[in-house]
Order: sequence, then structure tokens, then C-alpha cells
Amino acid sequence: MKVLTVCPYCGTGCGLNVLVENNRIVGVEADSSHPVSGGELCIKGYFGYKHLEDSRRLTTPLIKKNGKFVPTSWDEALGFIAQRLTDIKQQSGPDAFALFASARATNEENYVAQKFARAVIGTNNIDHCARL
Repeated sequence: MKVLTVCPYCGTGCGLNVLVENNRIVGVEADSSHPVSGGELCIKGYFGYKHLEDSRRLTTPLIKKNGKFVPTSWDEALGFIAQRLTDIKQQSGPDAFALFASARATNEENYVAQKFARAVIGTNNIDHCARL
């Protein structure tokens, strides 16, 4: 089966077909009709899926307790993060934070990240790795 999607490795938005067999990704083909990539992909687009089944890949959130990382639920992990962000903001103010965005994210993802930094955290300390 082929699943048409967009490459996740940068914000360019190249089109690719993920080849799926028995619920596993077995390969990638460039989408020849895609207006951005026109049937071409970089090396990451072609081979970047292989990390998905790496045995070293984290598949559950971890929280450090008593000096060791232990698996936890997503609800507990997100609650922990929200509480830490709140505590730091109350103790040190919003400018104790900085956001570094990524060229590997889409424009929409970077927009949401900066909006979170400005509207929720309250800081304008925002930068981007592709800034020239």
C-alpha cells in the first residue's frame, strides 16, 4: 500500500509515498506529481524512516524520580511540564524562557511555537536556526 504524505524532515514540504506492508514502513518513493519536490527527495526523505523501529527509540515519556528516569503516562508527563513552566515563570518571570524554533518544522508548527512563547509564556525571546 502507498500512503501519500509530506516529508517530516524540514519545512520544505516535499511530497512522498510511504510504502507500507503488514503495518510496517518498508520504503519511500518520491511523489512525481508534487509541485514542490517534483519527484525528487533528499537522502533524509528517502531513508529517514528507518529510525522508527530502532530499539533505542523512546516510546513513552520519562520523568526523573530519585535520580533515575522512569516511564510515565502522557498525562503525568504533560502535567509535570505544565507545573514546572508555571513555577519557573512565577519565580523568575517570563523572560527566563527562550524559544529556539527549527527549520525542520513547518511554518505552521513554528508559528504555533512562537505564539505559545508570546501568548502563554509571555516572552519575546524567540529565535530560529535558519535566521540569516
